Amino acid sequence: MTTVAVVNMKGGVAKTTLATNLADALVKREDCKVLLVDLDPQFNATQCLLSGEEYVQRRQEGGHTIVTIFDDSPAPVSAVNLDAITPKLDLGQIKPWKVKDGFDLIPGDLELYRLEMAAGQGREQRLRRYLEAIKADEVYDFVIIDTPPTPSHWMMAALLASSGYLVPVKPEPLSRTGIDLLRGVVERCSNNHGHPIECLGVVLTIVETNTVVYREAIEFLDKNGVWKGKRFKNVLPKRTKLAAKQGSQKLILDLDDTTLKSHLAGIAREFLENAANG
Repeated sequence: MTTVAVVNMKGGVAKTTLATNLADALVKREDCKVLLVDLDPQFNATQCLLSGEEYVQRRQEGGHTIVTIFDDSPAPVSAVNLDAITPKLDLGQIKPWKVKDGFDLIPGDLELYRLEMAAGQGREQRLRRYLEAIKADEVYDFVIIDTPPTPSHWMMAALLASSGYLVPVKPEPLSRTGIDLLRGVVERCSNNHGHPIECLGVVLTIVETNTVVYREAIEFLDKNGVWKGKRFKNVLPKRTKLAAKQGSQKLILDLDDTTLKSHLAGIAREFLENAANG
């Protein structure tokens, strides 16, 4: 089981689009079993996969969320019967939600905002420990973590749980600056926690190939000492209709867009090659 965080220090770079569609392509085109973890407090990945009605219904039925993994607060004691304590779940008892055959989800949860992540608590290690708890079952080939677009304890938890990371980059100057800042965050995580993590590549997203900024982005990545050789050949082309369709749980492979599908399939193949060689 290989765990990969999809990360960028900047929002608006199609990070969630890449995470959800890569997971879907690995399942449908490469016959992999994938767990997607929605660690972004805005839980956009969850909304790409589940309607609001389905999400609410599953929550009402007791479905676990990302908060279940991170909430290690003491079990509440009954005010009537002090001996009656609601048992806390062991991490291995937390169940993902099935999206489709071979594709499971740890859904996001707005309540993640209420959890504090103070130094020394060890809470940032809980996702790693959860994945270790389920790894013995060898259920998944890949775990893909969608992360928040800002440096935070949640991003740190994702990196600590991962052996590799994938960087979506929109071809624009600010995004290129962001990936250099990201490198510093990853290096601190690796050095401070003794946790090596490998860059599995950089994927250009929201691409218009006939633009100057696209050509400049390629030149920057291919000549940069850190990112040279990391750029995926396939890209995610810009499609305004994609964002609209995601709101109704339509992913790239559900659309009538041969070019977009071809690029996504290529990204999935490059991902598998890099993961095997990482």
